[in-house]
Amino acid sequence: MYENYVELKADRQSTVSRKAFRTLRSQWMLYTMALPGVLYFILFKYVPLLGSVIAFQDFQILNGILKSPWVGLKHFEFMFAYPDFVLVLKNTLLLGTYQLVFGFPAPIILAILLNEVRAMFLKKTIQTFFYLPHFLSWVIVGGIIFELLSLGGFVNTLRTWFGAEPVLYMQRETFFRTIVVLSSVWKELGWGAIIYLAAIAGINPSLYEAAKVDGANRFLQIWYITLPSLLPTIIILLLLKIGNFLELGFDHIYVLLTPSTTAVGDIIDTYVYRTGILEGQYSFTTAVGLFKSIIGFILLYGCNYISKKTTQQGLF
Repeated sequence: MYENYVELKADRQSTVSRKAFRTLRSQWMLYTMALPGVLYFILFKYVPLLGSVIAFQDFQILNGILKSPWVGLKHFEFMFAYPDFVLVLKNTLLLGTYQLVFGFPAPIILAILLNEVRAMFLKKTIQTFFYLPHFLSWVIVGGIIFELLSLGGFVNTLRTWFGAEPVLYMQRETFFRTIVVLSSVWKELGWGAIIYLAAIAGINPSLYEAAKVDGANRFLQIWYITLPSLLPTIIILLLLKIGNFLELGFDHIYVLLTPSTTAVGDIIDTYVYRTGILEGQYSFTTAVGLFKSIIGFILLYGCNYISKKTTQQGLF
C-alpha cells in the first residue's frame, strides 16, 4: 500500500509539472513581460532584507556583515532607552494619524464631486489642476511653501492688508504639522482620486436609473449607491495605507523641517538619516528601521483580520 501511495504521489507531481510546463510554454510572452518586474522586486526589495541582520551586530564597514561581532538585542534596548527616540516615535505617530484622518478621505470626496460634474471640459480641467502637483518633486513643493509663507510671501501680504502682523509660519512649531498635512493632501489629492474614479466608472448605470425612478436625489444616490459600491476599494486602499502608517516620506518632512521645528517634526525617517548616514550608526538605525517595518506588518495584519471579520473584505 505504501508503494502505491508513493507511485500515486509521483504521478501527481509529474502531472503538475507537465501542466506547469505547458502553461509556461503557451504563455511565455506574458511571463517574459513580467520578468523585469519580478527581478526588480527580488533585487531591490527581497535581497536588501538580508542586510537587516546588521541590526543584531556591531556593524563595521571594514569587516562587513560576515565578520562584524554579534550583539543580540543591544541596539533595540538602546533604542527604547534613548530619549530622542520616544520623541521621534511620538511625532511619527501623530503625523501618521493626521495624514490618515485628513488625507485618506480627501481623494474619495474629490472623486465623488468630480463624478457629479456633467460638463466634460470643466471636469477635465479640474482633474488636470489636481493631478499636476503629484508630478512636482517635494523640493519644488517645499520651495513654493516656503515662498508663500515667508515674511514677504502671499499669506503674510494678505495679513498686512487686514492690519495683522506677519508670522514666520515655517519657524513656528504650532503650524508645522498643519502645513505638513495640508501640503501632503494638496500634492496627492488628484492622483489618489484616479482609482476611485475608475471604481465609480464601473458602477452599473441601471442602479442610478432605478434610484431616480424611486425619487432619490443626487445626494441619496451617492449615499446608497456610490459609497457602498466604492466600499471594497476603500477598504483595500485603507489597509495599504495603514500598512504604511509610519512611512510619512523622508523627502516631504526633510524639505519642510527647520531647526525651530525639529521638536515637533523630527520623524523616524529623518532620524535614521541623521544618525545612520551622517553619524555612521548603521546598526542602530537598521534596528530602528526594522522596528518600523515590524510595527507596519502588525498593523496591516491586525486591521486585515478585523476587516475580514466585519466586512468580509481584506488583502489576504
